[in-house]
Amino acid sequence: MPPVQKTARPEFRNIGIGDILSYRMPLAATVSILHRISGALMFVLLPLVLWAFHLSLSSAQGFAEVAGVLGSWPMRVVALVLFWGLAHHLCAGLRHLASDICPRMVSKEAGRRSAVSVLVVSLLATAAFAVYLFSGA
Repeated sequence: MPPVQKTARPEFRNIGIGDILSYRMPLAATVSILHRISGALMFVLLPLVLWAFHLSLSSAQGFAEVAGVLGSWPMRVVALVLFWGLAHHLCAGLRHLASDICPRMVSKEAGRRSAVSVLVVSLLATAAFAVYLFSGA
């Protein structure tokens, strides 16, 4: 009886910390990670938003103070990042709800298409807000 020759089979290993930069994640995974980041960002900035909202409703002077602070470039950038977080979190959340409701959205191709649509819609909304925010309005 001839010896059995072993065929070379692919070897799958977990990625290590050194492989992270060379590992190419699927787009759906990137959107999922950004969904978590945007949720954390909204949570972290919530005290700032609540403080500004409270101050703006307390008096006319408080409203003018908040408007003056939001008129500065750094705060406009913070507002733009917060808007991106809201837009992305909303779009990605709707994507997750749709995949829970519709069984056809669970496929690889549908996941990729919905991930692209989340990125496009949230970035277009953020770009439109940036034009409004930085146009002097």
